[in-house]
Amino acid sequence: MTQDAAPVQVRPASECRFDAVSLGEVMLRLDPGEGRIRTAREFRAWEGGGEYNVTRGLRRAFGLRTAVVTALADNEVGRLVEGLILAGGVDTSFIRWFDYDGVGRAVRNGLNFTERGFGVRGAVGVSDRGHTAAAQLRADDVDFDHLFGELGVRWLHTGGIYAALSDTAAATTLAAVQAARRHGTVVSYDLNYRPSLWKAVGGQARAQQVNREIAPFVDVMIGNEEDFTAALGFEVPGVDESLAELDVAGFASMIDSVAAAYPNFGVIATTLRTVRSATVNDWGALAWSRGTGLVRATQRDGLEILDRVGGGDSFASGLVAGLLEGRSLGEAVNWGAAHGALAMTTPGDTSMATRAEILKLAGGGGARVDR
Repeated sequence: MTQDAAPVQVRPASECRFDAVSLGEVMLRLDPGEGRIRTAREFRAWEGGGEYNVTRGLRRAFGLRTAVVTALADNEVGRLVEGLILAGGVDTSFIRWFDYDGVGRAVRNGLNFTERGFGVRGAVGVSDRGHTAAAQLRADDVDFDHLFGELGVRWLHTGGIYAALSDTAAATTLAAVQAARRHGTVVSYDLNYRPSLWKAVGGQARAQQVNREIAPFVDVMIGNEEDFTAALGFEVPGVDESLAELDVAGFASMIDSVAAAYPNFGVIATTLRTVRSATVNDWGALAWSRGTGLVRATQRDGLEILDRVGGGDSFASGLVAGLLEGRSLGEAVNWGAAHGALAMTTPGDTSMATRAEILKLAGGGGARVDR
């Protein structure tokens, strides 16, 4: 097997204002801690969003220059979310502010209630994000040619959660990836299929229609086996539904079909997760590129988890960081798997890991105390 040192071609940092930009909704997550949503009397507030979490991780864990393209309703909740984004070090210059009518009839901010689960009780998420500002963000609300061309962006990350929010969001996503492609910005896309987001607007058929329009402009496609099936229509042989286990050979077989259908994909990546309980998962990852072929990250069976939300986003963040630095695909997928594992040891959607911790774990380090 040959070693591919550059699975994707990234613009020089000196030519770009930003290393990475995300496009997606940023919600206020309300977390009941060890309790349950239905019995909670207090919540802890975090910010989070499938696309934003990636660039926040790139900023906080890897020290890269990042920004988020999103929209918020201009009220106290929106300003709270903005403050949380600023605390994460992500540039807020490209937030589009929508006037608030006092009630939220026309526009509002998204809320996400999430309980972590424990043992036999799985994690539960309840989204409250209809008619949000981000879902109404139009392509002409953002000067993508100015962002990607004049200012310069090395990497754009977006995904299927944002594209599912509305027809407007889908159109905005398509415009963004097309503009990024025009200006030589690498595009990563996490399929992140969520049945609850698509069920009222056409289900899998609509998901596949939207994602198939976007996919030709993507360089790095990320998703698990369910995502590739539901969002792009590729069948993965060898999945044991009773254990939610993935046959690696089956996924490799699917990759051949995906790569043939989308020759623009430079990298295809997936996490490998077997849920033993809400607090114990087997965790790993695979990645493929045309020059390297298939590589597998260190497998971590019996991984203990505090909060699983955001683990996949942190995997994407570590993978992107490695590729931005010009690391081999093998190094990049191990950075991603290690970052995802560490992110799931802390509460909230976003990572609290440091670069040193990620590289130590990716290099085979363990959990011995650091003094």
